[in-house]
Amino acid sequence: MTDQNLAVIILAAGEGTRMRSATPKILHTLAGIPLVGHVLATARELHPAHIVAVVRHERDAVAAVITQNLPETVIVDQDDIPGTGRAVEVALGALPADFAGDVVVVSGDVPLLDADTLGHLLEAHRAHHAAATVLSAVLEDATGYGRIIRGADGLVDRIVEQKDANQSELEVTEINSGSYVFGVRPLRDELPKVGTGNAQGEKYLTDVVGLLRASGNTVEAMPVAQSWIVGGVNDRVQLAEASARLNALIVRGWQLAGVTVQDPATTWIDLNVTLAEDVEILPGTQIKGATTIARGAIIGPDTTLVDCEVGENAVVKRTDATLAVIGRGASVGPFAYLRPNTVLGDDGKIGTFVETKNSTIGIGSKVPHLSYIGDTEIGVQSNIGAGTITANYDGVNKHRTTVGSHVRTSSHNVFVAPVRIGDGAYTGAGTVVRKDVPAGALAISVAPQRNMIGWVEEKRAGTAAAAAAAAAGESGDQPQSR
Repeated sequence: MTDQNLAVIILAAGEGTRMRSATPKILHTLAGIPLVGHVLATARELHPAHIVAVVRHERDAVAAVITQNLPETVIVDQDDIPGTGRAVEVALGALPADFAGDVVVVSGDVPLLDADTLGHLLEAHRAHHAAATVLSAVLEDATGYGRIIRGADGLVDRIVEQKDANQSELEVTEINSGSYVFGVRPLRDELPKVGTGNAQGEKYLTDVVGLLRASGNTVEAMPVAQSWIVGGVNDRVQLAEASARLNALIVRGWQLAGVTVQDPATTWIDLNVTLAEDVEILPGTQIKGATTIARGAIIGPDTTLVDCEVGENAVVKRTDATLAVIGRGASVGPFAYLRPNTVLGDDGKIGTFVETKNSTIGIGSKVPHLSYIGDTEIGVQSNIGAGTITANYDGVNKHRTTVGSHVRTSSHNVFVAPVRIGDGAYTGAGTVVRKDVPAGALAISVAPQRNMIGWVEEKRAGTAAAAAAAAAGESGDQPQSR
């Protein structure tokens, strides 16, 4: 399906100062993917023979992300000559000398421009045998954008940047989106003629349009139906706007595919998420990364899942989970914290105010309340009492706890790892388990309880507690010491 007559150039050299960020602008994420990653995905869908990305600012970081997302991309470096014209010029040098097709030029900070729109642009360009075709938009307020100046014949005569436009040109509402298709031969002929004699001292790619027209070539412009498609991201306000727009499209797509989303305004779903039919998502939920959720699961409210796997008919409420596997029919939350490498088996439970990490909880096993389970293996059909802690860290190394199947542990236990509790074993309330517990045994802490009679009246004389104790003693309304 490769189009041997098509190349795509991605402009990714800009610094993006308006973002005011240590992170390069095009590496900020949208629905879990860097801005430039969206552009690369669109380029790939065009099936071009060549993809070239031009980099400069934070060169190594940007190039690494581009290569990770689309390894076949050729990376070229822009030199000290500024401007989009120079960027395209160096990119042309990376194309084979005998390449004679069309070149699509797009910017790395325009993430919502889709392959269908570019495909229509390419079709129009080829149908009209144009030397260049500009993707444009019509705005009520065109401030800040380059204007499309058409001639009497309706063709594009030139593109004028905002800083170089006169008053009549500023009144034009059709703007340049920064995306184009060029015939490579006329582009190679005219681009070297472009200078830097403008308000910004840059080599504008837009100046090629006037040169092409002066040489008798046809230049066309195709307006998009909705201007947000070609919206660039230059600051964090525009990033948030693009995020909301894309998320609305993602949520709607899943709704049409059979997913119930109760409140789209408070539900965020990344692009790489996979949802089955009859999944229900409640308000305040974020589903991120490569999370997959099986049929019938109920997620939320107020839940964040990152790179998780959720089985059929599981219920996950008010939970924060990362790199966790939640089995079929399992229950998680409310107020649970699942850290990486948590695996909860089918029909299992991780309950209220429970934190887990690097642990496997077997089929039907439950950790219902107020517990920390780390570096632990729990068998099937076991129940862990409230307030249980696996003390897995000795100050230097982490150790594992192993709990067998059909185990019943009582409240307020501490398992001091490494330790093993055998199948069918029980533990008493308040037990600190420092040694292995054999299968079927009952483990208890051996120190007896000691009651120091009269301690409060002696040591806390004059307090309300001492008065209450004295009154209880006089009335005989107190338990007998044993």
